[in-house]
Amino acid sequence: MLILFDQGTPIGIRTILQPHTVRTAAELGWSTLLNGELLRVAEETGFDVLLTTDTNLQFQQNLEGRKLAIIEMRIHGYPHRASM
Repeated sequence: MLILFDQGTPIGIRTILQPHTVRTAAELGWSTLLNGELLRVAEETGFDVLLTTDTNLQFQQNLEGRKLAIIEMRIHGYPHRASM
């Protein structure tokens, strides 16, 4: 499985997702992409899952018909985009 970490997703959880392949938006040079563009590029590249801490993504984007799964993480004590 090919998993993409959005900005703000804690890198430390990468190890528990082995043997899956995990890449970050930063590693791929996608840090400046807006959410809609990031979703499009991730799907075109073949990612299966987007892991994000962006709690507003579901309200900002039409997620119907997406090819990749989107998992929203809520991390206690960890700042997310909505509060930054």
